[in-house]
Order: sequence, then C-alpha cells, then structure tokens
Amino acid sequence: MVQKYQSPVRVYKYPFEMVMAAYEKRFPTCPLIPVFLGSEILSEYKTEDGSIHMVERCCKLNVDAPRLLKKIAGVEYVYFIQKNSLNWKERTLLIEAHNETFANRILVNERCSYSVHPENEEWTCFEQSASLDIRSFFGFESTVEKIAMKQYTMNIKKGKEVIEHYLNELISQGITYIPRWTPTSASTVKEAVTVDSGPLHILVQDSDVEPVETLAHSTTKEPISSHCCGTESSTPDADKLDADYIERYLGQLTPMQESCLIQLRQWLQETHKGKIPKDEHILRFLRARDFNIDKAREMLCQSLTWRKQHQVDYILETWRPPPVLEDYYAGGWHYHDKDGRPLYILRLGQMDTKGLVKALGEEALLRHVLSINEEGQKRCEENTKVFGRPITSWTCLVDLEGLNMRHLWRPGVKALLRIIEVVEANYPETLGRLLILRAPRVFPVLWTLVSPFINENTRQKFLIYSGNNYQGPGGLTDYLDKEIIPDFLGGECLCNVSEGGLVPKSLYRTEEELENSDHIKLWTETIYQSAFVFKGAPHEILIEILEGASVITWDFDVLKGDLIFSIFHSKRAPETTRKDPSGPPGAQPGGNNVQLIDKSWALGVDYSMVQSALVCREGESIQGSHVTRWPGFYILQWKMHMPSSSSASSLPRVDDVLASLQVSSHKCKVMYYTEVLASEEFRGSMTSLESCHSGFSQLSAQTTSSSQSQSSSLISR
Repeated sequence: MVQKYQSPVRVYKYPFEMVMAAYEKRFPTCPLIPVFLGSEILSEYKTEDGSIHMVERCCKLNVDAPRLLKKIAGVEYVYFIQKNSLNWKERTLLIEAHNETFANRILVNERCSYSVHPENEEWTCFEQSASLDIRSFFGFESTVEKIAMKQYTMNIKKGKEVIEHYLNELISQGITYIPRWTPTSASTVKEAVTVDSGPLHILVQDSDVEPVETLAHSTTKEPISSHCCGTESSTPDADKLDADYIERYLGQLTPMQESCLIQLRQWLQETHKGKIPKDEHILRFLRARDFNIDKAREMLCQSLTWRKQHQVDYILETWRPPPVLEDYYAGGWHYHDKDGRPLYILRLGQMDTKGLVKALGEEALLRHVLSINEEGQKRCEENTKVFGRPITSWTCLVDLEGLNMRHLWRPGVKALLRIIEVVEANYPETLGRLLILRAPRVFPVLWTLVSPFINENTRQKFLIYSGNNYQGPGGLTDYLDKEIIPDFLGGECLCNVSEGGLVPKSLYRTEEELENSDHIKLWTETIYQSAFVFKGAPHEILIEILEGASVITWDFDVLKGDLIFSIFHSKRAPETTRKDPSGPPGAQPGGNNVQLIDKSWALGVDYSMVQSALVCREGESIQGSHVTRWPGFYILQWKMHMPSSSSASSLPRVDDVLASLQVSSHKCKVMYYTEVLASEEFRGSMTSLESCHSGFSQLSAQTTSSSQSQSSSLISR
C-alpha cells in the first residue's frame, strides 16, 4: 500500500529572499538535522540573467533503523537525489527528491515548494507532499514502512524550526533585508560572496555594496530537466489549509493527522465540488476512526447522506419542541466548563421517560436530541471565537437523583438505545466529557444495557460519582467553576433547566395518533424518495409537462453501484409497471422500482432522448435542470451501468473488472428528488433547488459540478 503525506500550508512571515538565504544555510550539511550527514552538488545550471538557478544534489542520510536490519540490507547510509529549481523572477522554489538507494525495492518521492503568500508579498508559503511505496524488502516490508514513516514525521516540523533558526541567525548578523532580483542586477555586480555551497543573494552588511547572487559552482549549460524552467508556483488558496489556522481553530495535530485531514478534505473537494463539511466536522470523523482515512470517509459519507435525506441541517430552523417537551424534558444548556466547553445539563432522574415516549413517540424525542446536538456544534464554534482556542466538543452533566426501575421500562430503553446509535454514527467526538452524578444502585443495571452501544473512546470520557462524592476533591469543582454549579447540586447558580416530573396520562397518545402527528411527519416524511435499480430493470419516474417552457430540476444521490441517468420525452402516456420488491434478493419495500417505457416502444418513434446519458458513480450526488420545449410526458430514468465488454483480442481492463465486481449483486440504489418550475421563476439549477427547499445539505453529500453532470439548462429538441 502506498503511504502518502500532504502538509498544510506553512507560512514564514519573512520575504521570499530571506527565506531562501536561510534555506541555503542547510547545505552542504546541517547540524540541526542529525540524519542529514551531508550533500554533494552533482550539476548546476543558471540562466545568463541569473533569474533561474537549478541545482542537483546527492544527499547522504543516516536512517535510524535497527542494526540487524541495516546488516541484512547491506547498507549503512541512504542516498537521495534532490533537484532544486529556483526562479528568482517568479519568486518560487520547487524541490523534488527521490531515493537512489534500494530504488528497485522502495519508491520514495517528495515534492516541496516555496512561494510568495498570495495576500502578503512579504511572507513566504511552504508546502510539502510525499509518497512511500515499499514493493519488497527481504520480508521486512511492514517494519521498514513503520520506520520510514516515523523517521519522516519526526523531521517534518524540524524543517520549519531549522529555517526559523537560520532566519534568526541572519537577523542577528544584521541582515534583515535582501533586495529582489531585477533584470539589471547582473550589470551592477560589485562583489560576489559565497555562503556554504549554494547559490543565493549576496549577504553583506555594508550598505554601500549592492547585493547580488553568487557565482555558479558548475559550468553546466544545459538544464537538469526540461520542465524546470516552466515550473508554476504553488500558492495557497481558499481550498488549502494553513498550519496556523489548524492550530488556532482545530488544535494541535501531529504531521500525519494534518495530512489525513488534508487528504480527506481534498477528496471531498474533488467529489463534492466545493460543497464540503466544515473542517472541524471532518476532523471529528477522522478522530472517531483513529485517522484511518478510508474508514472515516465511509462513515462521513453515510452521515452526509443521512443528513441530506432527513434535512438535519435545517432542524434548528424548522424544529419547535412540542409543549410536552418544554414542560417535562429536564435538560438544557448552562454556561460552560473550565475548558470553555458548552455545558449541557440533563436531569435524567427527574424525567419521566415512559411518559414522554407515550406522549410524543420515539421520533419526536430523537428529533429533539438531534436539535440539541446541532445547537451544541453551534455553541462550540461560538466559544472557539470567544476563548481564542479550539473548542470542538461539549460537556454533559447527567444528574441521576431519582432514577428508579421506572426508567428501565423496555420501550424507553429501546428508544434510548436508538438515540445513542444515531448520535454515535453522526456526531462522533462531540462529547468532551460526561459527568454522571448521584448514581443510585439501579444505575449499574442501566449501564449494562447501554454501554455496549457506546463507542470505547466515548466511554473513556465518562466520570461517574455516586452519592455526594462529586462534592469532594476530584469532584465537580475540578471541571466547573463554583459560580455556575446549579443550586440543585449545592451550588449558588440558579439553573433554568426544567425540573421534569410525571407526564399526565391525559397527554398520552395512541400509536395511530403518534403516526399522524405533525411533528412526526416532519421527521419521517422526507422530500427524497429511494428506489432500487436492478440489472435489466431500470427505475423510471414520470413528469407531465403541460406548458412547453418549464424547467425540470433534480437532485439525486447514488447510494450503491454505478448508474446511467437519462431523460426521455413521449407524447403518449406510458403505463406503470412496478417491479416486485420481493423478487430480487435484498430488495426492500422502501426501495420501489418502477418501469414506464414499454419494451415494445421504439426509440425515435414512440419516445426520444432529450438529454445525453450521464454515467453516475457510486457515492456521487447529481444536481441539474432541463428546460423543456414541448409539452408531454418526460421520463427520468436510472439504469444500471454495465462496463462495455472487451473484444476477444484484448484483455479486459482493470476498471472493467472492478466495475463488474462492484455490480455483482445486480442491485443499485438511488435517492432522488425532482421538481418542476415555471421558466420565469428559474434562476439556475442550484439557486432554484435551494430556493424551493430541496434539502441541499450544508454538509452536502458528494456533488458533481454542472459541467460534469451536464446539469446546465438544455433545450428539448
């Protein structure tokens, strides 16, 4: 497996020329980097005007590996080839390095770049990426991979410290400014000075001497590589993460954790086309999966689809707790703990869980808990700004005074377990600490039922106090300021959290009443529909257009398999043929399959294609629109995508083999939403869908751009 590393953008608050002077002090050897034993210039090239300078070096490294491993490998040192392409005119430096030792067994490639900050030309940006591919190494592949990654991460941040050290050294020598390169600088040469063995601007303290570049050490006249002269600068933009931003808003991360965040973020940008979750949201899912990118990506994508399907992003705007919840739900926000985390207090022992379930049902309680979690994320963002440090989780204080066997009512426990399951899957790493106070004797029974459904990382954040133990040393005052300890816990702060109490039986509802209640409909009836697509059985929906100038808009997610999306037009109404959900294995009643185009129909005679077929891959989300020209019946079709068969004379392609394996179950799934707008109300597919409450998620699932999905408005022909 290829290991990859991508750094955030690191910013030096010094001009590019000063940073280059500090960089050159690393050569030919650098005592501050123990593994770097020295370097030798292999070739060097400089243009006549001195604007471009290229150097190729052989670098000698002493890798910290077990002696036995070195003996088996038969090497004491490792050699790398480094190519530097310095463009004084564009103020960029591109560094490319690869291993020379064991090149047939191990491939190490590194790319670094220095460039001018896009918003401040007196600052310099640095970016770094690398890949490690161990093909074979005497049976020690796993060991070598661990050693290599450990060695590499140890030296990543060391590199920035070294540059800053040499910058301070230059300043201590009185060198605080180095003029930029100009085309006439070569004609103003008064003196040349060599620092170490690398080329850089002359560093002199005599203000009467014009700084210029040093002379080249080699008479090589040909470039090292033909593409170096045309190197484009790599400058940070809005899609890149700054190291200072990470530290300020996300906290201290190791180099590899930073790399995982950047890689997952880049993948989301490529597949979501700009509509991606906030960085702290992505980071929570990475933490929940111990920074395993593949597992975090799978968990995150499932959560994004869930949020979109149930319109969770709008819950704070649309959800209003019923009066029963406001009166009898004993929970609420209460200031913050000593670490700045928002504090939520839940008086579970005073809450009638049985009464709430019978009066409201599971769905209403779940929706209320989700609104609490959404509010918690919002409060974390606010506290991050207030305290000037990352606040990414909240503290929950649970008072169990009054907990008894009534709370172990089976439907109530079932509702609690479902809520825990949903929260664990969609709000990972949002709980910073859970303080459980006044736990009674019945608590171990409840804990035995609940704990298996709670993630191990989450369980480690639980602190349980029985009786009045929370009042002593190591208790509540270690986590909360005395001024905010609620009065019902012996503090002086008046807490506005409801005291709960028994829900009157007169408020209980039957199951039929609960199913028909408005607040349940808001949750269970989503505007999105889902359908299965089988091999040879596409899913089709019918849209009747009465006026020619109308706009059909769509928004769908490919949940499983690869699909082909097409739009057809017919003047005659098709008959509906519903695929039996019990037919193909794995089909469920919730995933209906409808076929409209009769097999006897001929394309071009009975119906015509009005939009080119679009291949949609698993995990993608497609939004688009189509401007109709003729009235009639429009059919939106999702058909299983099957790879084209290879000719007999050629071997099957790898992509085709993988695709055939992917659809081996002969079943795909799509979640979709469509809407018809009058043409005068249409303002572009994205705007129209959002304005019509299509459920576009602020934490959007994967989104394909209009250019790729062919979602731009097209005229029917």
